[in-house]
Amino acid sequence: MSANIAFALHVVFAAIWVGGMAFAILALRPALAVLEPPQRIALMGRVHKRFFLIVWHAMPIVLLSGYFLLFGHYGGFRGVGWPVHVMHLTGLVMAGVYLTIFFGAWKRMRLALATGDMAGAAAANERIRLLVTGNLLLGLLTLGIAAWGRLA
Repeated sequence: MSANIAFALHVVFAAIWVGGMAFAILALRPALAVLEPPQRIALMGRVHKRFFLIVWHAMPIVLLSGYFLLFGHYGGFRGVGWPVHVMHLTGLVMAGVYLTIFFGAWKRMRLALATGDMAGAAAANERIRLLVTGNLLLGLLTLGIAAWGRLA
């Protein structure tokens, strides 16, 4: 794989991941206020299912393409500046947050929806919202550092 392909994959899938979180928090969530709570939770269950499937593909592509660039193009951590070190850290933290969401709150939400426990599903959805909001902020920070680093 050439560095250009790896870089394109890295940027595109990072945009999908961070853009998806931005859409969910800034556009979808406020628009759901027109629905009754049971409808809102059921819809969010479907949204999460699709989005988390997308992230299961995007996250490894972002990480693997980043490591390909880091070790295959730049020669490792010594060959890069501080922005790449920070992106590496924030990317790993974001992946950890995603895994926490998927195996924690999302698992609880799926179980609650399957058993008709709307209060449990709503509580799990709120936890997902908080974690996704934090991950969105980390993602925006990472993108800002990436942009800064290209010109530094």
